[in-house]
Amino acid sequence: MGARLVTIPISHYCEKARWALDRAGIAYVERAHLQVIHWAAVRRAGGGWTAPVLRCGRTVLPESADIVEFADARAPRDRRLLPDDLVDEVRALERDFDLRLGPHGRRWMYNGLRGCRDIAVKYAPTGVPAWQRRALTIGYPAVTRIIDRYLDITPRNAAASEREVRAVFDGVAERLGDGRRYLVGDRFTAADLTFAALAGAVLMPPEWAVPLPGPDELPPAVGAQVREWRAHPAGEFALELFRRERNP
Repeated sequence: MGARLVTIPISHYCEKARWALDRAGIAYVERAHLQVIHWAAVRRAGGGWTAPVLRCGRTVLPESADIVEFADARAPRDRRLLPDDLVDEVRALERDFDLRLGPHGRRWMYNGLRGCRDIAVKYAPTGVPAWQRRALTIGYPAVTRIIDRYLDITPRNAAASEREVRAVFDGVAERLGDGRRYLVGDRFTAADLTFAALAGAVLMPPEWAVPLPGPDELPPAVGAQVREWRAHPAGEFALELFRRERNP
């Protein structure tokens, strides 16, 4: 049985999983679902409550880090993301980005787009079943309330999340300050992939697997902040990784 990847198409954790699988040359079928509706799909696939979930035969991988490891074990040697001599440092950075940058970037962006129904209806349903598109059009207010509660989105929490994103970006910029091309060693690893993918929530890279809104389409304050993230040395680094490594 082929690999099946259950996703929320705009999710940065799902982009992380897609990127790892694509880089390793692993064929998979993506099953895309909207936020909230995705809960039923990931449970059916054998996961918990979050996407992505990769199912390949009897193997079920319910976290993006698990999927990276799965892909890496099957990747050509020159495409590996977890090289043996660097694996501990790479995994430590990957975990840090997963726990800090991922949740906080997501919360900041969701807060910034609260009430932006037109943007949600235009971009969120890419690749999902038609009935889910219709459900979003009708049920947008209810979906927003559920997401707000599930992710604990409030203006105060979003402001704290913005500070955390900035701290992660500053730390990455400091690490890159000696002129290195990658975060660990002299090659692209899971640390670079994870940072770039999860930073996508605040950068909106054009190379994302599905279309994302550009800064000019966002509310003015949010668009201005996205431009600022993009101009940050860490943001420039992430965008360059997308250009150079996402679809080489």
